[in-house]
Amino acid sequence: MSARCDICSKEQQTGNQVSHSNIKTKRVWKPNIKRTKALINGTPKTIKVCTRCLRSGKVQRAI
Repeated sequence: MSARCDICSKEQQTGNQVSHSNIKTKRVWKPNIKRTKALINGTPKTIKVCTRCLRSGKVQRAI
């Protein structure tokens, strides 16, 4: 399962983890993705949405 939001296309980002001794190793930040039922064009559909889109109201959830 890819960590990508179907609404805003937010996906994982890469960077360096920096230790106290300044040793750098690669690391990954993943968005908080939830599988939710949402209304897409009036029909309920299961999509993957980040919690930022859920909280801001960009998605109308199907009940």
